[in-house]
Amino acid sequence: MLLALRDGLRSGDVWVPGSRRYCDPAAYLLSPAKWAGQRAEFCRLVGKSADPAAGLARMEEELHTALGELEQTLAAGDGPVRLDEAGDLVISPLSAEDVPAEAVALKAELTEMLPFAPIVSLLIEMDQRTGFLGCFTHAAGKQARSPELKRNLIAVLLSQSTNLGLTRMADACGISYDVLAWTAEWYVREETLRAANLALIGYHQGLPLTAVFGSGTLSSSDGQRFPTRGKSVTARALSRYFAHEGLSTYTHVTDQHTTYGTKVIVATRREAHYVLDEILGNATDIPVTEHATDTHGVTLVNFALFDLLGLQLSPRIRDLGKITLYRTGPKSQVLDAFPLAGPLLTRRANTELIAAHRDELLRLAGSLKFGHATASLLVGKLSASVRQNALAAALKEYGALRRTIYAARYLSDAAYRRKISRQLNKGESLHALKRDLLYAHEGAIRARHLEQQTEQAWCLTLVTNAVVTWTTEYYGLAVASLRAAGRRIDDQVLAHISPAHSENINFLGSIDVDVEGELAQLGPTGYRPLRVRDTLF
Repeated sequence: MLLALRDGLRSGDVWVPGSRRYCDPAAYLLSPAKWAGQRAEFCRLVGKSADPAAGLARMEEELHTALGELEQTLAAGDGPVRLDEAGDLVISPLSAEDVPAEAVALKAELTEMLPFAPIVSLLIEMDQRTGFLGCFTHAAGKQARSPELKRNLIAVLLSQSTNLGLTRMADACGISYDVLAWTAEWYVREETLRAANLALIGYHQGLPLTAVFGSGTLSSSDGQRFPTRGKSVTARALSRYFAHEGLSTYTHVTDQHTTYGTKVIVATRREAHYVLDEILGNATDIPVTEHATDTHGVTLVNFALFDLLGLQLSPRIRDLGKITLYRTGPKSQVLDAFPLAGPLLTRRANTELIAAHRDELLRLAGSLKFGHATASLLVGKLSASVRQNALAAALKEYGALRRTIYAARYLSDAAYRRKISRQLNKGESLHALKRDLLYAHEGAIRARHLEQQTEQAWCLTLVTNAVVTWTTEYYGLAVASLRAAGRRIDDQVLAHISPAHSENINFLGSIDVDVEGELAQLGPTGYRPLRVRDTLF
């Protein structure tokens, strides 16, 4: 009985009056009166029709177009996506991307041209150009800022991002522990860390080389797991990743190599519940319209909500050939239209249920779009619904059709599969950079409370973005120098070069935070000299 009650509370089939997390699921949605006034605006923003018949007709048209492309792919019979003798779908894994030798040589040359910089010097330099340290305001609203505040803030940020902690940082930089603790208490919190991160992302977006990496419309998310020490409410035992206990940080990364979202979650929870949170709460100027995940970020609910919100979910699904594909009409009709792809669609979607709940589905998406509820809370409840209430059932039927459309497009376009894989690899390269940064205490998180862990995760994200921005900017200066000398460098080659590396940055050694001294070394141009002769910088 207790287990059934727990599951009912999680799914929303049972609720507690007066509770915030376990209240009536209808309370998470816009009221009918508010929705009536915002329906037209929401449909205009996401490009959806409120008419059920028009919405279904448009989705059926997309499905038939995608199946037609898949039919042509299967008709070839000898590609990476084909049917075997038994009629089963065969999907060959993607081969490793063939990076041009020219790109490998160019990256090595650019890396040799970049100056060496301690991490302290890098942060001082990026603040000089972005002013991100000015985003750290006093919690009490005080305006006066002491001359030593920037020095203290940099020391606190490094103590968290390198995992040294305030005590070790005080010993390393010569600033007293009391000063560092006071600065961290009054200035460093999630609100100010987010604002500073936005300043770095905004500056990075305006760099000439950034547009070569990507348009900014594609992003991805993935979890990174860290071991913990000591007892914590967010730590869990997971033998696959930890010797004892650990937690996960779920990060959102753009195709321009910047991280715009970070969230600490329990390592055993499903990552799919948190995919939409940072996308809907994205405060940057980056217009994300498509999002990639791995299998852990995929549910039918997510497929449905992404489409209802005018976005595209593009996951890399493990065992894609074994998922159930849906059709909208009779089996004979589909087989006549698509002799090869038709037999793969083994179930018929309940389009009547989708049409009957069209307005409620839009209302659900509108509640997320206008910030009435968090996506992680609603996705978790809808995915856990055991009783299969009508709205949850309609949402999953809708998501099943969207997943079928996506699978057909994904299988018929090798270039599209490559693009998704490339974006997920960008997230992995940033994970490796964070591992390099979080070197102290064997990379084990020692903060015990969620608030402290969140602040440390955002400090790590902030410093990672500073490294990416610094490297991107100096890559641009090096490329400009080579082009000024007569070298022809194609943007297609530069697109294969990632700024998510630390070859030119020293995370170790003594930590001397001297803001004025570091700025004096930049020279008249405001940049460090490149390691080449006859350069203007």
